[in-house]
Amino acid sequence: MGSEAGIVRKPRFLGLHGFRTSGAILKTQIETKWPKSVLEKIDIVYPDAPFPAQGKSDVEGIFDPPYYEWFQFNKEFTTYTNFDECLAYIEDIIIKQGPFDGLLGFSQGAILSGGLPGLQAKGMALTKVPQIKNLIIIGGAKFKNETVAENTYSSPIHCPSLHFLGENDFLKPYGLELLESCVDPVVIHHPKGHTIPRFDESGLEMMLSFLKRVEKDILSEQEKDLCYKEEENAVEA
Repeated sequence: MGSEAGIVRKPRFLGLHGFRTSGAILKTQIETKWPKSVLEKIDIVYPDAPFPAQGKSDVEGIFDPPYYEWFQFNKEFTTYTNFDECLAYIEDIIIKQGPFDGLLGFSQGAILSGGLPGLQAKGMALTKVPQIKNLIIIGGAKFKNETVAENTYSSPIHCPSLHFLGENDFLKPYGLELLESCVDPVVIHHPKGHTIPRFDESGLEMMLSFLKRVEKDILSEQEKDLCYKEEENAVEA
């Protein structure tokens, strides 16, 4: 049992990109900023959001199109369009490409990632897939739509979460608000703005420690599954 269960697969995360970017852009951002010591310990799936960008992208001239967005909103970020369609789209990705050990999100993708556990707990999203287990939030915030926020944050977010907070990120105050809804969050501070940051020594240690914790949970699950199979085989014999 030990040798079979002891081979731990890498943590597998669903990566949700930022507003009017793409899965390919998030992949490039992460793989050019994060060291091999992190990248070799995590598998990330990078889908595109469901809707083509309906306006100018902030990354135009830096990253090539096409660009996509998860849902649309008004100038105050309080009214959402195509939000339910977005949730159904993410659920479909998890069904077809999962299972995943967690969500990783940047910007609009981080707002979604941080909000989905609460919506799932309320039975308002991801009802056909397993419970979200872990979160990696980069440049995140809370939903501003009053109804969505009420449903999302009425209970604490209990799953382990790792948050990147940029000193010069315009979303930092809102990222701090999100932390208040999380139980025992891990926080990596960095001096940059609204971006995927590189790691300093302390941040790298925290990231690797977080991934090691996810690995331990995976190993524990594998051992439980193996015990269950052995019991089944014993009964059949």
